[in-house]
Amino acid sequence: MSLFENSILLGIIVKQSVKGTIYIYLGVLLGFITTAILFPNIYKPAQVGLLKIIVTYSTLIAQFGTLGINGVTIILFPIFRTEDKKHHGFLPFALVIGLIGFLISAILLLIFKPLLVEMSLEKSTLLVEYINYLIVLVFFQLFFSILDIYYSALMNSVHGTFLREIFQRILIILMIGLYYFNLLSFHQFVLTYIAAISVPTIYILYTLIREGHFTLRLDLAFLNKTLLKSIGAVALFSVLNGFSVIMIQNVDLIMVNKMLGLDAAGIYSIVFFFGIVVSLPARSIYKITNVAAAEAWKTDDRKTLRDIYEKSCLTLFVIGCYLFLGVWLNIDNILQILRPEYLAGKWVIFFIGLGCLMDMASGANSSLMGTSRYYKIQSYLLLILVVILVLLNLILIPLWGLTGAAVSSAAALGILNLLRYLFLYFKFDLQPYSLRFLYVIAFGAVAYQLARWIPVKFHFILDILIRSTVFSILFMLPVYFFRISVDLNKAADNVLRTLKIIK
Repeated sequence: MSLFENSILLGIIVKQSVKGTIYIYLGVLLGFITTAILFPNIYKPAQVGLLKIIVTYSTLIAQFGTLGINGVTIILFPIFRTEDKKHHGFLPFALVIGLIGFLISAILLLIFKPLLVEMSLEKSTLLVEYINYLIVLVFFQLFFSILDIYYSALMNSVHGTFLREIFQRILIILMIGLYYFNLLSFHQFVLTYIAAISVPTIYILYTLIREGHFTLRLDLAFLNKTLLKSIGAVALFSVLNGFSVIMIQNVDLIMVNKMLGLDAAGIYSIVFFFGIVVSLPARSIYKITNVAAAEAWKTDDRKTLRDIYEKSCLTLFVIGCYLFLGVWLNIDNILQILRPEYLAGKWVIFFIGLGCLMDMASGANSSLMGTSRYYKIQSYLLLILVVILVLLNLILIPLWGLTGAAVSSAAALGILNLLRYLFLYFKFDLQPYSLRFLYVIAFGAVAYQLARWIPVKFHFILDILIRSTVFSILFMLPVYFFRISVDLNKAADNVLRTLKIIK
């Protein structure tokens, strides 16, 4: 890859990362309204647990139902890419695989439905009433995933982020409003909730058609034996990889539901949001770094790979530190927003946030490892981590309840990222860390402590605003003036120019 192409690729990453991060932050605001204010104050914990658990189950099943085609898109799409937007019929090929996967998933869901019902009868009876709707959610989640990854491979990772983080959440808020004013029963709300999650699939399909990227013409001649063999190998390990990632993200909620009941799952899912907010900005960055890393591996462009790794680690660590410390600085105020039964989740927020911070500090390591020729190693590591996570949950949930599940999740993320770091370091001599990370920690510690020392306790909303403002200024100014992250400084300069503060 030439220097010019390298600059263009990194420029696309920065531009879409900034735009995607803006969408993520708007999504965080909307998610805060739904998860922190509306859900816990309008619905019972069991009802919240139901909404979260059906999405969790459908996400797991949909991940299996893709049959690994998303991993194939990330790793092998550069081989299919053409200028005529048809890409040798890759999209219809992916959709056929998805349809086959959905049919297999639906059949398996029907076969194992009695077992799922039996498991839920004791502590999650409300779930039994809505198990049949899982098939609908699986269908739309599965095909949204395929279309979103495909659109990201076309160097547009932000459209799917907008649909999921903003558009979908606005629809859900509207449905909550209808329920609150008694215009919908809870049963009707669940149906509209499922519809709100499904609509983005239709919209992204419409966008692909409108922009001329949609075709149903298969190019079977392009799919030679060698390529099909590569597709099969990548797909197999992508299923294991994707399923393991989803399990790592959701097994704690599933096990809390199983071991402590739907009420506890509802509480856990609400407080979990405040911890996971630390890593939300990374979602848009990972989507585009997957594509960029695959392109760089195609030509073994180590400079681009090193740039992606170093910049993603530093930028995400700055953002992660800011969010983690900001959340914990306001933890007592945050808990006042929630009903008393949610106070048990205080340390869930801390440990989930800490795990997410470790993940942010590791940058795009999963993109680099997962798109390399050693992608199988990542699948093995993830499978091992799932086993460790399940074992930790079995030990710690009975000991510490909800906090035990959060500690297990944080430990799993820490172990996973340490193993990825060691692999990339010893195999490719990629090492992204520098003294700048220590500067960020120092800036964060000082800003946190000074903001924490503000003596007067105001009304909790006003207190959040004052402490957060002080912390933001004390943290962001040294990060900006010491030019810790070039990408963040560029983004800040663009904002300042728009506001006409600088030229």
